[in-house]
Amino acid sequence: MNVASAQYPVDFLGDWQQFENKLSAWVSEAADNGAELLIFPEYGSMELASLFASDIYSSLQGQLNALQELLTPYIQLHQRLAQKHALYILASSFPVRVETNEFRNRAYLLAPDASVQFQEKLHMTRFENEQWGISAGTRIKVIDTHFGRIGINICYDSEFPLIARTQVEAGAELILVPSCTDTLAGYHRVRIGSQARALENQCHVVQSCLVGEAPWSQAVDINVGASAIYTPVDSGFPGNGVLACGDYNAPSWVYGRVELKRARGVRANGQVFNFRDWPRQYAFVDAVEHVSLTENAKKREEEHVLSQKLSVPSIS
Repeated sequence: MNVASAQYPVDFLGDWQQFENKLSAWVSEAADNGAELLIFPEYGSMELASLFASDIYSSLQGQLNALQELLTPYIQLHQRLAQKHALYILASSFPVRVETNEFRNRAYLLAPDASVQFQEKLHMTRFENEQWGISAGTRIKVIDTHFGRIGINICYDSEFPLIARTQVEAGAELILVPSCTDTLAGYHRVRIGSQARALENQCHVVQSCLVGEAPWSQAVDINVGASAIYTPVDSGFPGNGVLACGDYNAPSWVYGRVELKRARGVRANGQVFNFRDWPRQYAFVDAVEHVSLTENAKKREEEHVLSQKLSVPSIS
């Protein structure tokens, strides 16, 4: 399966048509290069806030409220593009107001037949929790597609192993990680998490990064990273587990062919069995033995003093 991961730049938009033209051009380029699955980053949708007045797009809460009127056309645009090009699109995640009147960070997956599924972010960052008022989702999902079952870990979720593990144990063979990070440290946390999930589950993980600056937005003012496709670190795959990686902060598509059958082969007959051996950890976690180097050192010192006394010749 041919995958395209976007290093997608956040822009200040003049009108909806400009956004539609931009997204259509990005999707067309990936389709022309043979991509069958497109992954856009976390919170790329926040550039739509620039369509509103400055008092709205400069307000964290104002953005969230205003964006709700664009959710339906946002989904419909992605549906049309998925149908037109006969491919799957993971749209940039969108802050959606749910029935409880909370906002949740939701990533929609659109199929070639226009069907839609989504995964909500489960672990919120301090910024989302403490300043922005985005709430955590409650359910881990796996999504069936014609090429196999996939899971989605939105940004920070990739840093918690049991989310992806739950998905792969439910049959997911590919993990998608849309991300939005404003520091080099943040980017590498998600990258390291993504590569760790590929290593321990012997599967492919695709990270997509939002890039560029938007000084007009408190939500996505600085965005850094390099989109990439990560693989199992084993026979038949790159020695560093990186199939493809973009140039840091440069808007572009990152392309690669994901070999799900080959990953299954590694799980069955690889150099190591990370996926199969995962449950072996559980046998050790309830049997921690607490030892002290300090006590051992003190005992050795006492034994040394005693031996010195015994070795001193007596005077008679």
